[in-house]
Amino acid sequence: MKKIPLEFYVREDVVEVSRDLLGKVLCTNIDGQVTNAIITETEAYAGVEDKASHAYGGKRTKRTEPIYAQGGTAYIYLCYGIHHLFNVVTNEAEIPHAVLIRAGKPIGGIDVMERRRNKQATDSSFLNGPGSLGQALGITTSLSGASLLEDKIWIEDRKISVSPGKILSGPRVGIDYAEKDAKRPYRFRVEIDEIPSFVPRALPA
Repeated sequence: MKKIPLEFYVREDVVEVSRDLLGKVLCTNIDGQVTNAIITETEAYAGVEDKASHAYGGKRTKRTEPIYAQGGTAYIYLCYGIHHLFNVVTNEAEIPHAVLIRAGKPIGGIDVMERRRNKQATDSSFLNGPGSLGQALGITTSLSGASLLEDKIWIEDRKISVSPGKILSGPRVGIDYAEKDAKRPYRFRVEIDEIPSFVPRALPA
């Protein structure tokens, strides 16, 4: 399958990239075990001007350094000391935009993912959250800074059609500290197997 090229990631509009990642396939090869999941939910973070971003105000630490890399880089951080959350860095180097991959639909290496999650893929919570997604695909902070053009972690375009009218949008989750920026409609979701009568609506809080 074809990896997404660098040109996709270095675009200026992080919100556009966040929407366009829906329907793409996130892949990992961890110790020879390959897993794949269709991306079904994302959140955009717009860098130094976005109070919800780790780079707000130009903040820069050893942990956040990958956000300042060229688009097409993985930024992975530990949440609550437990969950490894995977973000796609976008835009040109030194512009710290990123997209959090929040959820997915398993399509390859499902047995491996089930062992890592210790639950069946049919469970509604299987990849329903960024921590669950990271655990299932074997993503850890050790991959932070890795290129998405290489062979440990990458994203493919498998020509899965996502109609713009079927994308749900709404505010991001768990960022009340971001004040007015918490209301930005930067969260996107799509149901890959939605019923025909699906009607676009706002995301639940």
